[in-house]
Amino acid sequence: MDARRILTSLFATLCLVLQAGASGDFIIKVEPGPFTIERALQEARLVKMRHMADNPILELQPGTYRLTQPIIIRPEDKWLTMEAMGNVVITGGVQIKGWRKQGKLWVADVPEWNGRPLEFRQIWVNGRKAVRARDVADFEQMWRIRGMDKEKEELYVPAAAVRKVLHARQVEMVLHEMWCVANLRIKDIKVQGDCAAITFHNPESHIHFMHPWPSPMVTTNGHNSAFYLTNARELLDTPGEWYLDTKEQRLYYMPLPGEDMRTAEVEVPALETLLKVEGTPDEPVSYVTFKGITFRHATWLRPSIMGHAPLQAGMYMIEAYKIKPQLSRRNGDHKLDNQGWVGRPAAAVEVNAAEWVQFKNCTFEHCASTALDYHTFIKEGRIDDCTFRDIGGSAILAGTFGPEGHEAHLPYTPSDMRSICTGLQILNNRIDDAANEDWGCLGIGAGFVRDIRIEHNEISNVSYTGISMGWGWNQQTCAMANNVVRANYIHHYARHMYDTAGIYTLGSQPHTFIEENVVSDIYTPGYVHDPEHWFYLYTDEGSSYITLRNNWTPTEKYLKNANGPGNTWENNGPQVADSIRQAAGIRKPAKP
Repeated sequence: MDARRILTSLFATLCLVLQAGASGDFIIKVEPGPFTIERALQEARLVKMRHMADNPILELQPGTYRLTQPIIIRPEDKWLTMEAMGNVVITGGVQIKGWRKQGKLWVADVPEWNGRPLEFRQIWVNGRKAVRARDVADFEQMWRIRGMDKEKEELYVPAAAVRKVLHARQVEMVLHEMWCVANLRIKDIKVQGDCAAITFHNPESHIHFMHPWPSPMVTTNGHNSAFYLTNARELLDTPGEWYLDTKEQRLYYMPLPGEDMRTAEVEVPALETLLKVEGTPDEPVSYVTFKGITFRHATWLRPSIMGHAPLQAGMYMIEAYKIKPQLSRRNGDHKLDNQGWVGRPAAAVEVNAAEWVQFKNCTFEHCASTALDYHTFIKEGRIDDCTFRDIGGSAILAGTFGPEGHEAHLPYTPSDMRSICTGLQILNNRIDDAANEDWGCLGIGAGFVRDIRIEHNEISNVSYTGISMGWGWNQQTCAMANNVVRANYIHHYARHMYDTAGIYTLGSQPHTFIEENVVSDIYTPGYVHDPEHWFYLYTDEGSSYITLRNNWTPTEKYLKNANGPGNTWENNGPQVADSIRQAAGIRKPAKP
């Protein structure tokens, strides 16, 4: 029996076809079905263990691969290629069927998933994201808070804003706070006259009121923090909205004109992480490539369980408090008035302890939180020609924002520098409609990173900042250095948040260059507390040793806030050459 027949026989029981290739390659053709990708990976490992071939290629045949657990890529999968051979969708979604009409609404029973009640915060009807029932259809009509008592952990709002939900269960407030929104689960509402006092569940209540920044804004110009209420059947009054009764496990939907739910395709996300690339510091996952795959329908449930009180960029606070009096710091940094420790949101695709793992021509869509996250112990790697759309959090995150035990305002230089994301390339990607759930998230966010290259991407319709690079709010030299943000096209940003920019930096980053980018077309939401506090380029606290040059912007609306030394600004603004402006964004294919 020749080698090819031996390899083929290994997979006969899995209905997989394996072919020998050149130079140690071997091909496994994978058909959609339960656990077929997992089984193919296991068999590929066996082939390598037996020294029969070295470089597995998993050819995913067209279709939808529904997951009940994440696909896990391990160190033994070195040199793996996972490639779509047509329209391939890897999804954590569950289809909802059996709809019946009930007055103006359609109702469906929600099945258990893997032996437990299924909960979710998003649904998609015929590929369109539906609206979780809320009190306003137009965010410009949001109510504003009247005041707050941090000691009592109470917010005061107009009584008219809460009359519909006085007896609702599990209603949430989404509160606008300058550069973040907080998701606060309402515990109690007490109405007195034309005002109502609202308290919230913990842990988010205590964390939220202990921390000074970001904070509910009460101003003298009438621009107090805006908010909307969501997740109550009493708010289900507009076509295209839905509500999940978690106690009864029943889903309610008010259809758009012409929608017949008996034939509609309704997807809800059940799985937080679809794919994990998980090595170890001493044995990373190496030289793995994903090509042409669509990753779709990943959920994020933390706000439903613990609320969500972020510090910035979607990083939620796990502990925080005010310093009084303010703390003097070394090296010229301005005084510090708060402490905070942060956690990291879940991601549809997570990469940890990996060397040269790349995604090429992949699509990430309909994700509730981060789409793609390269976290710690990352050496090189590439995200190239991918599309990100309809993302609830950040489209791409890169690098650590500090371990959970690291206070957020401190410089970070770990004893094992391998943990720093180094050499990642983010090139030629299209990002559209990001941060549509957590408005304070980003198109591309990079924390403590080195030698990163963010080039020729197009970012549009993002709720906050296009590209944010750096962390730490101080000017002390740390792990960050040698980063490049070049020739990106960022437009239609800050859809919901201010204190923002097309490109934003924090911290000391020696030998870092931000150049030849185009930033334009900022949104102008009327509910922000300070309508003028937005920028095209923004070097924030501690930004040091960064060169910003030849960036095209319509005007020179920039901010240099509490910067450190060594920054260079050269030739930024509307006078930048047309050739630079025209070259920004996705690289055009070469003419034949």
